[in-house]
Amino acid sequence: QPATCAALKLIAVLAPRPGELRLARWTEFDFDAAIWTIPAERTKMRREHRVPLPKQAIAILRQLHGLTGRAGLVFPSVRGTTRPISENTLNAALRRIGYASDEVTSHGFRATFSTIANESGKWSADSIERALAHVDSDSVRRAYHRAEYWEERVAMAQWYADLLDELRLASPRA
Repeated sequence: QPATCAALKLIAVLAPRPGELRLARWTEFDFDAAIWTIPAERTKMRREHRVPLPKQAIAILRQLHGLTGRAGLVFPSVRGTTRPISENTLNAALRRIGYASDEVTSHGFRATFSTIANESGKWSADSIERALAHVDSDSVRRAYHRAEYWEERVAMAQWYADLLDELRLASPRA
């Protein structure tokens, strides 16, 4: 399904939690500002989370909008536009294209992003953790530290999307 392909691309580029992506609504995306705002009720920590959209994500979303833009959901089920894709859809798609469950899962793209961003040495650990919508385990620091590292996260999102493009083009599977 074209929407499933788009979802796999977006989960790799943006590293959201799979549930946040599959339940995404078109109203959450601001293409002009290049921001996806995930409402608090859909995040693990019950805090609104803003995701910078690199140009690659915007291109995927614009193309997908032609297919599912009339529905409120970005990724509606094939069984009806009022229901989202199943929580198993992305992992099942990864299996269909040849990846075993011990090789890759939809949630595992978050670890890939974290590992690559941290190993690059280009980004602060705080901005990487904020990009993943993680909160500090230190309750005092969590209470006072509310920085979003927005500018760094915008640059990091574009850097990561560009890196994925480079890796895809260098791959024998491309």
